[in-house]
Amino acid sequence: MIQPLAHYGCHFLLPLLVAVLCFKSNWKKAYLIMLAGLLIDLDHLLATPVFDPNRCSIGFHPLHSSFAILFYIFLCIPKTSRLVGLGLVIHIVADMVDCSFM
Repeated sequence: MIQPLAHYGCHFLLPLLVAVLCFKSNWKKAYLIMLAGLLIDLDHLLATPVFDPNRCSIGFHPLHSSFAILFYIFLCIPKTSRLVGLGLVIHIVADMVDCSFM
């Protein structure tokens, strides 16, 4: 019960918290851009089976690789890509929380 709550809470509530606290004037836009980070889960479609509850996505799927994660961190630096980078990093953090329960 705690695992899905923590996982999906990080996916949806953490970006909302960051948007409201750090991007007050445009928090709705910031939240939606950061939620777009969920799209990296499309790489799960490359796996067989697509969903495995006992599989940690970090290091397994291409968009969850160490190289990709480093790229997401660098996206947080320029102001023009910061929201996209934050959304992707928050997504990775949520997946790491999920992996910690395994």
